[in-house]
Amino acid sequence: MPRRSLLARLRRKANGYAAKARRLLRSVNAEDAHPDDPWAEHLLTPAEQVVYRAMDPRDREHACRVTRHLLRDHPHADPELVAAALLHDCGKSLRTYSLWERVLVGLIPNRLSRVLPPVGAIGIRAHHPELGARLLAHAGARPRVARLVARHHHPGGDPEAMLLHLYDDQE
Repeated sequence: MPRRSLLARLRRKANGYAAKARRLLRSVNAEDAHPDDPWAEHLLTPAEQVVYRAMDPRDREHACRVTRHLLRDHPHADPELVAAALLHDCGKSLRTYSLWERVLVGLIPNRLSRVLPPVGAIGIRAHHPELGARLLAHAGARPRVARLVARHHHPGGDPEAMLLHLYDDQE
């Protein structure tokens, strides 16, 4: 790997871990979260709004920040990509996390959590993209929104899923 691309990759990883630490610190108290729900809900269909409202306020606040950063750089982003940005962590809403679980799960890298037994908080964390996509499909969300949510950690060549992954990782 050329030196320049290695340095760029290391910088991206360091920025990702710094963002993860900031997100973890912000997520300690649900009372400290202040998502912009009216703004977010006007970007969603009624079925997607139901799923959004079921999310933890800390996850909704994170989703609003991801979406605002995406729209700052891509003001004409496809409405389904915007909805997916707001709903990308909806799979985590299938289970309430205690404080220590939220901290523990936040510290475990996604790749590691996917090889651990798929039970409890770690299992939800590891598989939240796929779980969220199923939740959205069951609720009647737009199919492309569900597909983007499913791929937000593993974009697999989809440019919009790659954007979602990038902004989620930075936030």
